[in-house]
Amino acid sequence: MTAVRSAFALGVAAGYAADAVLGDPRRGHPVAGFGRAAGALERRLWRDRRDAGAAFTALSVGSVALGALAADRLVRDSAPGRAALAAAATWTVLGGASLVREARTIGGALESGDLAAARERLPYLCGRDPRELTEQQVARAVVESVAENTADAVVNALVWGALAGTPGLLAFRAVNTLDAMVGHRSPRHLRFGWASARLDDVAGWPGARLTALLTVAAAEPARRADAWRVWRRDSSAHPSPNAGQAEAAFAGALGVRLGGTLRYGTREEHRPVLGAGARPVAVADIERACVLSRRVGLLAAGAAVLASSVIGKRGRRR
Repeated sequence: MTAVRSAFALGVAAGYAADAVLGDPRRGHPVAGFGRAAGALERRLWRDRRDAGAAFTALSVGSVALGALAADRLVRDSAPGRAALAAAATWTVLGGASLVREARTIGGALESGDLAAARERLPYLCGRDPRELTEQQVARAVVESVAENTADAVVNALVWGALAGTPGLLAFRAVNTLDAMVGHRSPRHLRFGWASARLDDVAGWPGARLTALLTVAAAEPARRADAWRVWRRDSSAHPSPNAGQAEAAFAGALGVRLGGTLRYGTREEHRPVLGAGARPVAVADIERACVLSRRVGLLAAGAAVLASSVIGKRGRRR
């Protein structure tokens, strides 16, 4: 059993390395397949009611969790099988490399003066309407998305993997995907998507705060005090209970000002400023945010591997 539990930790490390080096598969990504299946289920179950949305969420997440649990049981006595399953699941759910790649693509377009190309690419990273955004506003959107998705696409998944193994990894990605699909406050999903949005808030709570702490640790030494101060002062001002944690910490670590007016299609939001008094985001801050995100992800992977090993040892003692 010692080798089997250690194999899971080894698989997480291998999966993190695969994401860092290879990024997401270009075709046949399992998360995209889940999204298509969930979309088909939504079309069948949609009603403008919370209970219909709750049933949709339970079926979608429950099927992933049960499938992962069944696969986990099949390899529970095989160290190579457990390592391979953990590696495949970790590579599937992490999106750190793709996040940084998209951010750098937009940053490269801005650096070359091609604002139109940057606007065209922005929807691949976040849901804002890019048509009237200035260069500075596009850069700010990218930095904010890097911060928020460092928590969602990297740290949170690793937290749930450490806590609940392969089922935790895959179930969290299912929850987060559903939130992206139906959790936003559109007329169609205001009630139907309520359960998915609230479940994502609960599932994202621990990882969001760990992301902020790791951001403080990963910041340049001269900026760690500011990262801590801005995180503690401004994070609760954000309308999301989780997104503000990473964004405030990133604002302090980078010495920039985030938040303000945002536009999602026809809907406009006026969010509190995070890092008030700091300078506005510049194009060069995109690369700095990407480097910070990679540092945070590496720290999170190390913590997840260590936590998996510790949890396994405690389980054997019992």
